[in-house]
Amino acid sequence: MNYKKFRKNAKALSPVIATIILIAVTVAVSVVVAAWMGALTIGFMGKTEQASITNVVLSNGSGVENATVTVQNTGSGTVTISSATIDSGAAQLLTSPAGLQVKSVAITKGSTVTFGVGASGQFANSAQYTIKLMTAKGNTVASQATYTGS
Repeated sequence: MNYKKFRKNAKALSPVIATIILIAVTVAVSVVVAAWMGALTIGFMGKTEQASITNVVLSNGSGVENATVTVQNTGSGTVTISSATIDSGAAQLLTSPAGLQVKSVAITKGSTVTFGVGASGQFANSAQYTIKLMTAKGNTVASQATYTGS
């Protein structure tokens, strides 16, 4: 008999209240997912590579083309230059225009670094050359310079 009395006094949720609860739960879940995706996106894009060549000076050595390149890192992470070309020909990264060959050049956030790029051959007077630097992440930074003779 107690069961009938309990059942008689029990009331169900109205459809309006149920709809409001469902909407509130959906909004709460979407806010959590949006926050998670935002954090994921910032994690992937937080350390972007943004470098630019600010100066190039071309010079000829004994059978060697040398370019003194100044690169500025304006991104939010370290940029590592891993290879270089002069007019699509392979070139070596150097500690200075006539210095030691290095495998890579690291440029920390907000800094500017000057280093050498060397290749075999000679620059022609008044000719324009394209210097391309490739980063470890596969991005390319390029600049053109004209050899004026020295």
